Amino acid sequence: MNKWWNKLFNPLSSKEGRKINKTKYIIGLGLIGVLLILTSSMFKPNNDKPVPNNAAVESQSQSNAVQASETTDSISQLESEYEKQLKPLLENIEGVSDVDIMINLSATQEKVYDKNLIIGKQTTKETDKNGGEREIEDYSKEEQLVLVRQGDREVPLLTKTEKPQVSGVFVTAKGVDQMTVRGWVVEAISRVLDVPSHRVSVLPK
Repeated sequence: MNKWWNKLFNPLSSKEGRKINKTKYIIGLGLIGVLLILTSSMFKPNNDKPVPNNAAVESQSQSNAVQASETTDSISQLESEYEKQLKPLLENIEGVSDVDIMINLSATQEKVYDKNLIIGKQTTKETDKNGGEREIEDYSKEEQLVLVRQGDREVPLLTKTEKPQVSGVFVTAKGVDQMTVRGWVVEAISRVLDVPSHRVSVLPK
């Protein structure tokens, strides 16, 4: 290493005099600069630790909160619409008046999209040690959404929108203290909202 270093830096002048060999001089300066950079980087403290992106986390949390709030508002609106539609119907029942209703929905409306069912079949032949052969058939099923073009983009094909499931109904009204009238009210609610009778509570005022 020392011989190579002396060979590079000692003969900075050519044999023709004391003129400096520019090529070797530039190479020498370049090597010195590289050594300085490497040395400084070795003793530089490693402070480049990844910093958590608090802004991104906060933004995601706010987005989730907004979605949850929108879902809650949508369910509340549907419940209010159901209550407004059902109230006059129940008050039309003979002997029933002054009806108050509270309806609980388990979810919002469910959208059903058209899908293509793709069935695949794969046959594998196996041979045992005794020379016997057998075939193994594997079936696979895969569903793919049917897409239709709307303008410059493709969207899933909506086939129907199902009503949300009712989890419970509570009714207070005048006249339902009679068993017959109460039975009429429970049956009407069960048929209109497609909810089992044991999820309907009807009490007199």
